[in-house]
Amino acid sequence: QVQLVESGGGLVQAGGSLRLSCAASSTTSFFSINAMGWYRQAPGKQRELVAAAGTGGSRNYADSVKGRFTISRDNAKNTVYLQMDSLKSEDTAVYYCKATVDSGWTVADYWGQGTQVTVSS
Repeated sequence: QVQLVESGGGLVQAGGSLRLSCAASSTTSFFSINAMGWYRQAPGKQRELVAAAGTGGSRNYADSVKGRFTISRDNAKNTVYLQMDSLKSEDTAVYYCKATVDSGWTVADYWGQGTQVTVSS
C-alpha cells in the first residue's frame, strides 16, 4: 500500500504564488514510482490534469497553466512539487496528487486526499 500526503494549499490573492508538495511512502520493502502528477477539480467540473512528471525528466502541462506552474520531483524523497505562480481565480480547485507505482508485482495508481487552493480576485 502506498500513501500520498499533500501539503501547501491555502488562500492566496490573484497574482500570488503557492507551492504544493506530495510525499509518497509505503509499508512494502520495495516500490518504484514511475510518473507523478497533479490534478485538480473545481466545483461542478471534472477532474483534470494540471501537470505530470515522468521518470526520464519529461514534463507535461495543461495549456491553462503553461508558463505559470512548474512541476518538479525529488526522487530521493519520493516527493513531487507544484510551484504555482501568477495564480488566477480560475485556478481555484481541490488539487490532487497522483503517483503510478510499481511494487514489483503490479503497477497501480494512487491518489492523495486533496488540498484546497483558493485564489481570491
